[in-house]
Amino acid sequence: MNTQTFSSLNLPKAAIDNLNALGYTAMTAIQEQSLPLAFKGHDLIAKAKTGSGKTAAFSLPILNKLNVRFFGVQALILCPTRELSAQVAKEIRRLARYQQNIKVVTLCGGQPIGPQIGSLEHGAHIVVGTPGRIKDHLRKGTLVLDGVDTVVLDEADRMLDMGFYDDIENIVMQTPSKRQTLLFSATYPDKIEQLSGHLQKQPIEISVESVHSHSQIEQVFYQVSRNQKNDATYQLLITHQPASVVIFCNTKQCCQELTDYLTDSGLSALSLHGDLEQRERDEVLIRFSNQSVSILVATDVAARGLDIDDLQAVINYDLSRDNDIYTHRIGRTGRAGKKGLALSLYTSSEKYKLEAIEDGQQQPIKYGEMQKSDNSEDRLPPLPKMATLCIHGGRKQKVRPGDILGALTGEAGIAGKAVGKIDVTDFSSYVAIERAHAKTALGRLLNGKIKGRKFKARIL
Repeated sequence: MNTQTFSSLNLPKAAIDNLNALGYTAMTAIQEQSLPLAFKGHDLIAKAKTGSGKTAAFSLPILNKLNVRFFGVQALILCPTRELSAQVAKEIRRLARYQQNIKVVTLCGGQPIGPQIGSLEHGAHIVVGTPGRIKDHLRKGTLVLDGVDTVVLDEADRMLDMGFYDDIENIVMQTPSKRQTLLFSATYPDKIEQLSGHLQKQPIEISVESVHSHSQIEQVFYQVSRNQKNDATYQLLITHQPASVVIFCNTKQCCQELTDYLTDSGLSALSLHGDLEQRERDEVLIRFSNQSVSILVATDVAARGLDIDDLQAVINYDLSRDNDIYTHRIGRTGRAGKKGLALSLYTSSEKYKLEAIEDGQQQPIKYGEMQKSDNSEDRLPPLPKMATLCIHGGRKQKVRPGDILGALTGEAGIAGKAVGKIDVTDFSSYVAIERAHAKTALGRLLNGKIKGRKFKARIL
């Protein structure tokens, strides 16, 4: 049990107070091992999985040495996906609340480059982004890395899997040689060692066990034929009726086909894969995280960086070829001491994958029997409790979550407890509201005003 507190670090009182307010009390294992070393300026190779608290492990040392008066880029954080970049940037902003005017800019593909250039022209302390878009800005000369003293490679193994080795090396070589380089990876393949050898100076290696205890996660495997998979998935959902579940597929096509099958069967499902436009991806993640959709069907790359606090179950529609990926998938359920459920489908030709999983966990796996097919409508789970309203106004129109809450609970007269999570993006805002009140709330928004202005709105 980790009992070391953040007050043991050389942090200002305001930073400690902010950490307490955010619920950061005792350090996680990765924080306990890495923070003292990172604060001393060492390069690190840290083996840690998503959910281990690694964002705070690299953000606190960055924030502690930041020169707020210098509006040049002082820290660069490379992430494999847009979703993870957005999640990391959001957490850094929360951790930085004890300081005034810390500017964090996110640079990712799939979004217009013009507004990003505008943001950089106004200065940035910390840049978080994907290698491809960072490289675009360097080529255009819109991003200058001369003042960078910390580089973070987050989920480095996934970036290498996606073919970013040369891009990462090229980008990091454009930062000062005296920088501190922190590398975080869930696995440690040979290419990570090679990359570290080129970019780091005498790195200290840290490895912590996954924070996901397999004893918290019930794992069950079901043998089916290939053409039974859709129906088997439906049966598992009907039997267990999880309030939130991620289903993993190995391909984008399979992902979309399964989603169509489930929605046609009357279930609340959305898909998340690389063919979606950025706005569509954002909306899918928002609707799933605010509990207005209960089933998310995703590929591994698309789900990377997905951070849902209370995920009740994971279903492997396709087994991964890599045991580490299997572990990573199921580790999204059973967090924070709660019980989790991981259900996996496999065909007779995939038994070798089960042996690899058994070897990796050093314990026998549990087999289940599929229940007899029952497609009667009275077994369908109820619709999710929440629905999502989309308001066509966001940060660029100076809309804030408090303004939306006030518009709904003030003149509109909706009870505060009926309003759920509110997400504000650059040009749109999304508010979760109890489904029973959704139409009333929409009518009040359309006929009322937010900050004295009328905005279009719709139910997603």
